[in-house]
Amino acid sequence: MNKEDQVISGFRDLFNKMVWLNKIKMEDSLKGHKPSEVHCIEYIGRNADSNVTKLAESFYMTRSAISKITKKLMEKGLIESYQKPDNKKEIYFRLTEQGEVVNKVHEELHKEFQERDKAVFEQVTEEQFDSMLRFMDRYSRHLDAEIKKQGLDAKSE
Repeated sequence: MNKEDQVISGFRDLFNKMVWLNKIKMEDSLKGHKPSEVHCIEYIGRNADSNVTKLAESFYMTRSAISKITKKLMEKGLIESYQKPDNKKEIYFRLTEQGEVVNKVHEELHKEFQERDKAVFEQVTEEQFDSMLRFMDRYSRHLDAEIKKQGLDAKSE
C-alpha cells in the first residue's frame, strides 16, 4: 500500500473508530434523535439565519432531504421557522427552547470526547497542526472542485 492509500485508509479508519466510540453515548444521551437531526440542530444553533440552502450546502445533501429533516425537527418542536420583515420569500430556522436543550447535550458530549482524546492532541506541535490543517484544506478544496466539475453541487439540486 502506497502512502496515499495509507493516508486515505488511515482517515477512514480513524473516522470509523470515532463514530463507533461516540455512537453508544450519543444514542443513549440523544434518544429519539437521528444523527442528521442533531447535526442540523447544531448547525442552526451555531449559524444565524440558517435556511434549507445553507444546510444542504453544509451537509452535501439535497434541499429536499434537508426539507424533510427540518420538517421533522419542527414537528418535534426543536426548531421553528421565521421570515425577515424585508424578505417574505426566504424561510429561516432557529432553535426552540427544547432544541437548545438537545444542542447543549450534544455540545457536552463533544467536550467529553475532546477530554477523552486530549492526551493525543497535547503531544501535537503547532507545526504538526499547521501541516495537517494545510493538507486537509488543500484536499477539501480539491474535492470541492471535483464536486463542481461533476455537477453535484448541492446548490444546483
